[in-house]
Amino acid sequence: MKGLKQSSQVVFMFCILSLLVLPNLVASECTCDKSEETHDKAKALKFKIVALVSILVASTIGVCIPLLGKIIPAISPEKDIFFLIKAFAAGVILATGFIHVLPDAFENLTSPCLSDHPWGDFPFTGFVAMCTSMGTLMVDAYATTYFQKSHLQKAQVAVTDVEREEEDAGNNEVELHTHVTHGHAHGHVSSNKSSELLRHRVISQVLELGIVVHSVVIGITLGASMNSETIRPLVAALTFHQFFEGMGLGSSKKIAKFRRLSVIVMGLFFSLTTPVGIAVGIGISNVYDDNSPTALIVEGIFNAASAGILIYMALVDLLAADFMNPKMQKNSKLQIGANISLLLGAGFMSLIAKWA
Repeated sequence: MKGLKQSSQVVFMFCILSLLVLPNLVASECTCDKSEETHDKAKALKFKIVALVSILVASTIGVCIPLLGKIIPAISPEKDIFFLIKAFAAGVILATGFIHVLPDAFENLTSPCLSDHPWGDFPFTGFVAMCTSMGTLMVDAYATTYFQKSHLQKAQVAVTDVEREEEDAGNNEVELHTHVTHGHAHGHVSSNKSSELLRHRVISQVLELGIVVHSVVIGITLGASMNSETIRPLVAALTFHQFFEGMGLGSSKKIAKFRRLSVIVMGLFFSLTTPVGIAVGIGISNVYDDNSPTALIVEGIFNAASAGILIYMALVDLLAADFMNPKMQKNSKLQIGANISLLLGAGFMSLIAKWA
């Protein structure tokens, strides 16, 4: 548990550093001709404030819905409907990675504002996304292995203590064998449950990292924009975008069974990330140039990394885990419902890309 707390602190520190460092990196001089845009600072600021409030509310509601299992028993993890909610949320996250984040990364890193060498010589977007996916796999695997070994050692110590107590008591061989066998079985089951729970917690934290990185980028970009005609359609689109992403994140936290305070802190952190990004963007709007090479490179790499994390998490840790679950495999109606929910989640999030 100590290692898990340390990993949580690393995730939050990385996200905070992103908020502090990213604006300074992208606030650079323009080296590429700007397109002619209509700038109305007062009107743009009004839309930004509306976006900040609506995204904050939508994010909070979205992340809270899956966590209301005790208040609404129908959406508790033991019910079939929770599988449908998770499938919908996973479809949202998958579409976010493929439809929203990855294309933005390609657009950033293939911009004509960047020099042909090295940015035109190699597909950096796909390379960064691939490396991040593999890195996420390694973190996932090593963290799971570490926690499994840790809990297996504790279980073995507990079983050894039981054996010693039985030997000291001088019980006969049959009673000793029966009790020790029970101790091994109990320790094995307990270890498996603990390892699975810890793995879900690792998954939840890595998923939040991918979502938060993306949220920082879109928040700063929206806040720094001076074109009210561009901002207006983004308000509704990003509100729904953050609402659905919140549902995906909330579902993962529900399964991870974090303590109440941890859930509140992580949910609040997700809800505030985009609004804080918008506020930072407003603050640097006078010096920010989204066509500068530095801004394009930083945003492109962040977006590509975020896409790699989200795509891996959606396919491997969310969809594959649920769709191969024996409970779903034995229930054809639940399988059909989950597939429909997956398509609806991916479809709705893909449709939002028309405006976002």
